[in-house]
Amino acid sequence: MAIAGLVLILLAPEIVPATGQSISPTMPPFTQPVFSMTPKSALERLFNATSIEAEWFAPTFLAQVPIAQVQQIIASIKAELRTYQGVESEGEDYRIVFERGFVPTKISLNANGQISGLFFQPARLKVGQLSDIVAAFKALPGQVSLLVLEDGTERIAFHAHQPLAVGSTFKLAVLATLIQQIQSGQHSWEEVVSLQGQWKSLPSGVLQTWPDASLLTVQSLAALMISQSDNTATDHLMHLVGREAIEAVTLRNRPFLSTREAFVLKSRKNFDLLQQYRLGDEAARRQLLQTLVQKPLPTADEFTAEPVALDVEWFFTTTELCNLMAQVKDLPLMSINPGVAQPQHWQQVAYKGGSEAGVLNLTTGLKAKDGKQYCVSATWNNTVILDESRFFTLYTSLLELLK
Repeated sequence: MAIAGLVLILLAPEIVPATGQSISPTMPPFTQPVFSMTPKSALERLFNATSIEAEWFAPTFLAQVPIAQVQQIIASIKAELRTYQGVESEGEDYRIVFERGFVPTKISLNANGQISGLFFQPARLKVGQLSDIVAAFKALPGQVSLLVLEDGTERIAFHAHQPLAVGSTFKLAVLATLIQQIQSGQHSWEEVVSLQGQWKSLPSGVLQTWPDASLLTVQSLAALMISQSDNTATDHLMHLVGREAIEAVTLRNRPFLSTREAFVLKSRKNFDLLQQYRLGDEAARRQLLQTLVQKPLPTADEFTAEPVALDVEWFFTTTELCNLMAQVKDLPLMSINPGVAQPQHWQQVAYKGGSEAGVLNLTTGLKAKDGKQYCVSATWNNTVILDESRFFTLYTSLLELLK
């Protein structure tokens, strides 16, 4: 719920263009810029070295990411993929090749040849068959659902009709409902919505920090809801289209919770309300939700540790998610954030994902270079913290085999 966009190993929040000409103010007097260092050679040095030196990184980078974290992540990559084999160029980016797979990577250097940005995507495993990936998904602890549709036909299906918690991927249902109402003339993409304090939620997203009464179009709200998984944008669109209208396109999730309502119910300060919600029938639950408007939002740090009340969530099968993706995938806003897919390998990518502690889903609509259409949806639930890196590696490796 709180993390619904793409989760990647990010070593700096900003990729600074390698052509930047500014020189670090902390550069020692009379030190000459290291113009001979290239992005590729910087990566080769990182993965060949027995120890990683702080001087290889820009001060602005190290101010955000400790050198110990860099060492830990690189050690983890090596442990998972075994023997390092080299760095290959891939357009403007790179892939770091290992015995068991490769890691798509973005890197930028400052004018001194120091690393100013470093971005590792999930690893792609070297696997010979889809069955190997499916077996690895099945081996994950907890509950797993996996569906791969090729031109509308099931190619892989594992528990594809089992409803599981999917976090922010539920926003596909909000978008599908909005499209229906736009097509019927009830609303339009150009319609303007005013931000309301009572509909603001916790991150992910940015609109919770905007002033009340800020004006946004429906198009902007929808784009933020999908590309950044903005919870405040989502709750405003839910109010616009109506809870009951969204429920009409789903088979369960009644009442259909807003993100704010879910956060308030899951707050440890509101355990009594959570218990009332759990014990109530649908009518009692709807009545209880009306009282939550007066409750303050909890703080985001309540939801960063162990899984919390996973029965208060949004439950969909991977079959349902692929059906929803089919209704929305052609909207341009669906391609703003491509998720873990590499857009250069596909004609079209549409993506939505969702997660909270104990919950993870990735759903991607794809059009291959040969014209084939795919939907790949995978969900993982467990009562303990998930190994998200493992899940992303399996999912990206699956996409690699399909392309």
